Amino acid sequence: MSNTPKFAVIGGGSWATAIAKMLCVNLPEIAWYMRNTYAIEHIKINRHNPNYLSSVEFDTNKLKLTSNINEAVAYADYVIFAIPSAFLKGELENLTVSLEGKVIFSAIKGIVPETSLIVGEHFHKTYHIPYDNIGVITGPCHAEEVALERLSYLTIACGDDEKAKTMAKNLNSHYIKTKTSDDIIGTEYAAMLKNIYSIAAGIAHGLGYGDNFQALLMSNAIREMKKYIKKVHKMKRNINDSAYLGDLLVTGYSIFSRNRMFGNMIGKGYTVKSAQMEMSMVAEGYYATKSAHKLNEEYKAKTPIIDAVYDILYEGKEPKKVFKKLTDKLD
Repeated sequence: MSNTPKFAVIGGGSWATAIAKMLCVNLPEIAWYMRNTYAIEHIKINRHNPNYLSSVEFDTNKLKLTSNINEAVAYADYVIFAIPSAFLKGELENLTVSLEGKVIFSAIKGIVPETSLIVGEHFHKTYHIPYDNIGVITGPCHAEEVALERLSYLTIACGDDEKAKTMAKNLNSHYIKTKTSDDIIGTEYAAMLKNIYSIAAGIAHGLGYGDNFQALLMSNAIREMKKYIKKVHKMKRNINDSAYLGDLLVTGYSIFSRNRMFGNMIGKGYTVKSAQMEMSMVAEGYYATKSAHKLNEEYKAKTPIIDAVYDILYEGKEPKKVFKKLTDKLD
């Protein structure tokens, strides 16, 4: 690999757009793959993504835009995947270029539904990518605030500290502060789980529960997350670090949180299907809930909040009744 690695962003959504913006601060050129050919042509002419974070203006001389995933992957040493987990397998099926020797970073906050694996594990087990070549980009950070250049923090986790530092350096700017971690499994599970807890927070709000209960719910959620992750991957970690607690809080409380928005609709009486149709963006927590619940059949962590969300989303149980029972299990 050269001393100046090349980067590619895979995805056309808000988080992919935010990452492309961050990288363009530090790099002379990046590859950017998105399926939407109209969006690509629009960016070339108007210098912004027409569908997401349209206030972000790009220097198009820095963008190698393509609707061919193979072109983007072939170009890059570091490949950042920022597409909804539900669509990852389908996108990868179009890949004919080898991933061997590539450094893969996931900015996906979910589980691959077909394999019930977090993204890093999916690349490791399906594509035999060594963990030293797999990393995670996690928050607390909303794409919308990156667009506004509001001070935000990222945690970059990788089995190889030098590769984590390389990614961190190229995302860093006057409004983005970065830190590195070696907890690749824990940070990725935390990024997935916090979306479920955010749905729970949204359901609670939709049902009319106030700030006092929301605070209790988040307190219980971080303890539940700690138990779950410890069952999955036992190592020394501080669950109060920003990659875990911070990411949970911003997703649970922010007006930009699509998972909270989705949960709020469910609490107000929307069906799952109608809530999904109403939203223009994917709520990752919906898919994560099923996978996390299924995985916990093996791990057997005590997860009353995940169980409650699962019962509402997948068993069709009445949110009001489920949350009434949940309130008796929290402390």
